[in-house]
Amino acid sequence: MASSKSAILVRNSAAMALAATSGGADAIGYLALGHVFTSAMTGNLTLLGIGMAHRDGLRIGRVFVSLVCYMAGATVGARIVGAAEPGDAVWPPAVTRALTVETIVFVTYAIGWWAMGPRPAVYSEAILLGIGATGLGIQSSAMQRFGSRLGLNTTFLSGSLVRLVGQLATGHRYRDIHHHLLVLVGLVCGGSLGALLVLRAPTFAPLVPLAGLAFALCAALWQARGANRMAKENYAHAVSPA
Repeated sequence: MASSKSAILVRNSAAMALAATSGGADAIGYLALGHVFTSAMTGNLTLLGIGMAHRDGLRIGRVFVSLVCYMAGATVGARIVGAAEPGDAVWPPAVTRALTVETIVFVTYAIGWWAMGPRPAVYSEAILLGIGATGLGIQSSAMQRFGSRLGLNTTFLSGSLVRLVGQLATGHRYRDIHHHLLVLVGLVCGGSLGALLVLRAPTFAPLVPLAGLAFALCAALWQARGANRMAKENYAHAVSPA
């Protein structure tokens, strides 16, 4: 029981860090890359409508790039993680594989940011938007491996807010649903830090999403080591003489 609780704590902490990755990337996209999001696609669809109303071709183009690349990333992520299964571990290994690919994407994003400078040209903005949206699309699909019942999202968090409020209102215990609050806090903290760095120290801005991913991957490796150790202990008990 204690090991299970520890595994859930590690999983929820990793999800909070991934939400910070999402918030940081969105802040960078909105403040430095043409007022477009890289994970909040609901917001982007609204921006698309605004751009159409104003006949703003540049905004429409940026939103289109973000949407298409996000969907491409989501497709890749879904292919990597597959569907949730009843026998899944607290942290399925497929999620770690998807996050590793996402990390490579965001390393590319950071290199592009540093190469293009804090005031990139319009086409450079579109490239960075596309890279960031691809990474967060992968992340979005990766989190679906945890299943719809848990509802552990780290990119589109309106649902997490609704679940938190609704489940509290219907008598669920806070300890059973606090992961929804954690990801919301992570999103706000990541967005705040990303915005602060864009405005005050833009060179370091892409480190926010990378830091969140690094934490999540370290948590995943810790989780895997714990699971392997437990499996070995169980095997030793099973084969030891009575």
